[in-house]
Amino acid sequence: MAFQDWMKQANLIDGDWVGADGGATIDVTNPVDGSVIGTVPKAGKAETERAIAAAQAAFAGFRDMALMERCALLWKLHDALMDNQKDLAELLTVEMGKPMAESVGEIAIGAQYVRWFAEEARRAKGEIVPAGVNGRRILVTKHAIGVVGMITPWNFPSSMLARKVAPALAVGCPIVAKPATATPYSGLAWGALAEQAGYPKGVVNILTGGARDIAGAMMAAPEVRKITFTGSTEVGKELIRQSADTVKKVSMELGGNAPFIVFDDADLEAAVEGTMVSKFRNAGQTCVCANRIYVQSGIHDAFVARLKERTEALKVGDGREAGVEQGPMIDQAAVEKVEEFVTDAREKGGEIVTGGRRHANGGTFFQPTVVTGATQAMKFATEEIFGPLAPVFRFDTEDEAIEMANATVYGLACYAYTKDLGRAFRLNEGLQYGMIGINSGLITTVEAPFGGVKESGLGKEGGSQGLEDYLETKYVCIDGI
Repeated sequence: MAFQDWMKQANLIDGDWVGADGGATIDVTNPVDGSVIGTVPKAGKAETERAIAAAQAAFAGFRDMALMERCALLWKLHDALMDNQKDLAELLTVEMGKPMAESVGEIAIGAQYVRWFAEEARRAKGEIVPAGVNGRRILVTKHAIGVVGMITPWNFPSSMLARKVAPALAVGCPIVAKPATATPYSGLAWGALAEQAGYPKGVVNILTGGARDIAGAMMAAPEVRKITFTGSTEVGKELIRQSADTVKKVSMELGGNAPFIVFDDADLEAAVEGTMVSKFRNAGQTCVCANRIYVQSGIHDAFVARLKERTEALKVGDGREAGVEQGPMIDQAAVEKVEEFVTDAREKGGEIVTGGRRHANGGTFFQPTVVTGATQAMKFATEEIFGPLAPVFRFDTEDEAIEMANATVYGLACYAYTKDLGRAFRLNEGLQYGMIGINSGLITTVEAPFGGVKESGLGKEGGSQGLEDYLETKYVCIDGI
């Protein structure tokens, strides 16, 4: 097969590949050159309601399927992903722009999530609680919550779905998923993969189209018992408000503003390498990437000099070209946002050490950029950059670093480089973040819970905690024993 074979230009509803009711479509473009690579249906409320009805009709049978049968389906889904890894990765690169090496890794970790939850579903255990009186037994049991609505972003269009699809299917929840309009094909491919694995019709439904119409239908439907969303904090708050009308369970992976703290005692090369991985992966378009780089005074100048060298050595280009390490940004609006941050920093006294402009490749390419002299007054101190811009702040004391790192409404991920074991434990206590990387700039793994605190979200994805949001807990009291 070739990557084009996975470009489903239709929606999967109740086991059928269909267009929008009125025939409307949306163009999908390659961010490298803006060329149209295909179209997808512009579905709305009516199509979403049918998908929800199909999922609800499939729920009882899928929920009651033998556990090992559901696990076997997940294993087949895992194998389908890995058997087609290269083609799925190329499809991802064509519609999103990231380098092939990153896309290949994204398909792999998506498959790992599927495999993890195939195993973890066998450990979704309840408990027997000691009763306070004789003749009773108290049972606590776990049950599939029901139909799950999923809304995912464009920056990790395959693995973001994996983290939601896998636990839902593992415990017996049918899904209605809406991938991002900018990168729909990687989401629709999950429908084709589910078909290949042998999922019953109605269990997996994938729709593309108007975000407000599709999300609105999901939020209004009482049959949808859970919504899982990855995206901006602003949209997440609106979905939380809407969930109140039908009291849905929600999990939200929202915005971030990750601090990356380098102390004087850090291994310089390791810290720079961690910065490169965290900051410039996916052209800085990740919710967990280094947004603010705080470097202690004693190591500051050496760190900046080495970071400049490494940044200027990055190869920028079409993600399908050999050796490319940074592709284009997703669209012109994203480029303009980074330009605003650069202008703001320059006007407030920041120095552009390297980069700072649109790339010679044109289109939505932007130069990998390092800014020094960053201060808390600059926009990127409180706002998410989502681009290849690395602002470096100077600090003197540990307490100062923690205070600056916490000076944000977000609390998703943070990073710190130090050889001081005691400091590592103090940072764990002091930093207000759901995920902390000590001497590592890449910490996402299927075995650990992914999620934030404060305005970065609710709930966890991955780890043993990743099943909980797809389960209801029941208590049964049996008397007269």
